[in-house]
Amino acid sequence: MTNLPLSRRDFLKLSASGALAFVLSEMGLGRALAAPPASQGRITWSGIPLYDAPSLNANQLHLFGIDKVVELLGEVEGDAGYGNPFNKIWYQLDGGYTYSGWIQPVETKYQKPVYEIPATGLLGEITVPMSLTYVDPYFYAKNKHRLYYETTHWIKKVVITREEKSIWYEIYDNVLKQSFYVPSHNMRIIPPEELTMLSPEIPAADKLIHVDLASQMVTAFEGDKMVFSQRCSSGQQGTDTPSGDFGTYHKGPSIHMTNQGDAVNNIYNLAGVPWCSFFTGSGHAFHGTYWHNDYGRPRSHGCVNLPSSASKWLYRWTSPQVPPEEDYLQLPGEGTRIQIV
Repeated sequence: MTNLPLSRRDFLKLSASGALAFVLSEMGLGRALAAPPASQGRITWSGIPLYDAPSLNANQLHLFGIDKVVELLGEVEGDAGYGNPFNKIWYQLDGGYTYSGWIQPVETKYQKPVYEIPATGLLGEITVPMSLTYVDPYFYAKNKHRLYYETTHWIKKVVITREEKSIWYEIYDNVLKQSFYVPSHNMRIIPPEELTMLSPEIPAADKLIHVDLASQMVTAFEGDKMVFSQRCSSGQQGTDTPSGDFGTYHKGPSIHMTNQGDAVNNIYNLAGVPWCSFFTGSGHAFHGTYWHNDYGRPRSHGCVNLPSSASKWLYRWTSPQVPPEEDYLQLPGEGTRIQIV
């Protein structure tokens, strides 16, 4: 996220003329505003290569398996990656380089347990690169799907297993219609103060989100003041993000997104998608993304992919405000204004 030295009027004129991407490049803002750097990275696809230089034409040294966690030693500029003109950032690893769009920046931050969960539940966030879920609160129980860094989930209760002397959070998946158990040290309880509205003193009519599909830029204004700007990944060809005027009229801090059951190819099944601000009735939303870090080119199924921190900012800044004890709120006809061009 960054503030750009452009007025709202100038910005919208550049977007309408198709010149925004060029001007941003001339201002030195041509690279993707990717997820913030971290000490570790998780490989998001199987077969990601390690090169001996930050170039797709360099020698391949190794292929990583999916979910491998690597140490990030630094960032360098190299080739633009696979059709993304805005991202030339590569990560330096032990022994070589890999394109940043393939790596989810992560951390390992173990948590102290919270022993009391209200009947309405509490929102939790995964704070390790990935965490297994279990069908019962025992480490020898059958494990199910993985939960990834910065995904969010509703915690229903705490379970203490005396046999193992272990502490678990029970989470419930509304799509799978099943409870799962997660080691408590892998999740952070999100306090209510992190769910309050940002800039509540600004009149709703003065807030605007502008999405420029050509430059893959999401920008927010308070009146004429630009307060947020972030590269995104909009819908790819065939599942394009719709253009027009919208509003963020329904929102949820944790959504299991899937198109399973539809007569489509390229099935996706994504648990715990964080900070979802929906703007259509067919599921288009701004939301956090843990399956890639390749912002700056279309690659979604119609949503507007953002780093988790950016989507959380928009979630808190937009209306309606979802109460901390609720997992979803829908108010048709309301919401913060969106222009997508």
